[in-house]
Amino acid sequence: MKIRTRKFLGTIFLLILVVVWSLLGMAMAQIPWLAASGWRQAIFYVVAGIGWVLPAMPIVSWMQKPDKDEEA
Repeated sequence: MKIRTRKFLGTIFLLILVVVWSLLGMAMAQIPWLAASGWRQAIFYVVAGIGWVLPAMPIVSWMQKPDKDEEA
């Protein structure tokens, strides 16, 4: 697969990841035991805000792989 195609697909995957991650984060933020505590909310938002990077890293590294014909 050409790098241009990987970058296009990776961009779509990243956009889907960010949308799904934010929707799940908003849904989880409404859980009563979490919404009742300011400290729990702060910890949750820090973890949820940084947490999307972990699943995004393999997508980005896959996008940046050189084409097979350029390696030779």
